[in-house]
Amino acid sequence: MNTISVPNEILIPRIAEFIAEGHTATFRVKGRSMRAFLEDGRDQVVLSPFDAGRLRRGDVVLAEVAPRCYVLHRIVAREGDRLTLRGDGNIRGCETCRVSDVLGLASGFLRKGRQTPDRTDGLKWRIYSALWPQNPFLRRLALAAYRRLYLRFTHQNPIK
Repeated sequence: MNTISVPNEILIPRIAEFIAEGHTATFRVKGRSMRAFLEDGRDQVVLSPFDAGRLRRGDVVLAEVAPRCYVLHRIVAREGDRLTLRGDGNIRGCETCRVSDVLGLASGFLRKGRQTPDRTDGLKWRIYSALWPQNPFLRRLALAAYRRLYLRFTHQNPIK
């Protein structure tokens, strides 16, 4: 199967239109900010329409954090209509946006070539979300272990 790489500034506004019309959209993730759960170029996210009033801590959203700058990150805090976002693979640094900047809510992930998505309302996702470290030091340790063990032994990112 051939793949086509489309720049985010073209693809994401179209995805936002689909979601605003009530459809879901599935696309392959770019970047490593959601590692260890999502891998660059390997995994896909299923985005769905959402109720802005129901966005909460722990939800993964696609948001425009600056003009034509998009992130797929987890909500770590909500204060009124302001959201603080951080990728699971980020040790420090967060982004902020308004609820109106959210383009879609992740409802599932197609990981490791699977055809059936891991749903975000399922037990597997809730356990993962609860166990993933929020503390920067513990997160750094978890990511280091992931890079040194999992990626090395699966030959995705050999360490020299």
